[in-house]
Amino acid sequence: MYRRITHLFMLSLLSAVSFAVSHIVVAKESPTDITTLPPVVVEVLTKTTKSWGGSLLPPYTDGQPEVTILRITIAPNAQVPWHKHPVINAAVMLTGELTVVMEGDKKTYLNAGDAIVEVVDQWHYGINEGAEPVELIVFYAGVAGVPLSIHRTTAEHQ
Repeated sequence: MYRRITHLFMLSLLSAVSFAVSHIVVAKESPTDITTLPPVVVEVLTKTTKSWGGSLLPPYTDGQPEVTILRITIAPNAQVPWHKHPVINAAVMLTGELTVVMEGDKKTYLNAGDAIVEVVDQWHYGINEGAEPVELIVFYAGVAGVPLSIHRTTAEHQ
């Protein structure tokens, strides 16, 4: 039951964000005439059982659900350290270009507007090789008391 509720919550949350973003864009195009706004538009940005790395997402664990939403900004030429996520998370990339690298040098390239379902329990890092900041809104479907990310120590990387 908890898994279904969490799954439905995440789908509802992503739909709400899509709705909000579509109206922000419309508002920028016609700031003075609200009569030109379209009716409610819902766009599925992503729906998957797999991460960007291709592996199946793990089952939800038992425990008190905890949803966290982060805005993450990565400066040009900055690198996020090696890390892994013990919980399922997804993001929408608002600006910039990001290269994400997994162990074994598997890479994916992300651009503004992309919806991303992160890898779970797999070491990876991101690097902004572009000229503008990368900005992401990240949604974590976690469990209270479980960290969102675990950073790799130098000893673990060797």
